[in-house]
Amino acid sequence: MLLLVGFLFAFSNIRNNAKKLVTAQIKFSGENKLFITEDAVSKLLIQNQQPVTELPKEIIDLNELETALNSNPMIKKAQVFMSVNGELSAEIEQKQPIARVSTNASYYIDDEGFYMPLSSNYSARVPLITGKVDKENLDTVFQFAKTVHEDEFLRKHVIGIHQNDDDTIDFKIRKSDVLVQLGDLSKLEKKLNNFKVFYQKALKDSILNKYRTINLKFDKQVICTKK
Repeated sequence: MLLLVGFLFAFSNIRNNAKKLVTAQIKFSGENKLFITEDAVSKLLIQNQQPVTELPKEIIDLNELETALNSNPMIKKAQVFMSVNGELSAEIEQKQPIARVSTNASYYIDDEGFYMPLSSNYSARVPLITGKVDKENLDTVFQFAKTVHEDEFLRKHVIGIHQNDDDTIDFKIRKSDVLVQLGDLSKLEKKLNNFKVFYQKALKDSILNKYRTINLKFDKQVICTKK
């Protein structure tokens, strides 16, 4: 009797492992704005050049699938799971763009300072970066873009970032053609606090558009050039 039960259990287990996947569920965490579609993710779920839904459960390598997903430049982190009844699920965390570079090449910079390609599925509303920008050295523009992204006031008002040949930073603000000259990133918090105070006072007095440039390079004062 015990031998018969053991045989039936082993036979059932073999049949279960040989079954093909029922389906592949794809879930996105975070925002609903999809830079990469479910269809694109499904096409990455392949092993030995075959879709995983066509393969027996026993030969599916979850680590290999995760590696394939994580190699996609739109994806920040991916995890793949399989249930006992043959349902595969992939949980996808997309990269989050905080700025868009528009020079001789166009791409996003994500919230960790890495390259992220543009998406044909969704376009993020983030500041546009111009000037001297090297994809292999994004440190300066990333640090300033990250500061803008993490500050509610700056995120609302800054629409353009320009990196000059000497790596200093200028930026543009919404509803104005004034050029804000930040300089280098030293004493950044102090410079930006000076800008916020000046901006709110100039907006209240309706004099912002009388200026051509706003110079923040000196931490104890704001110097403006009139048009």
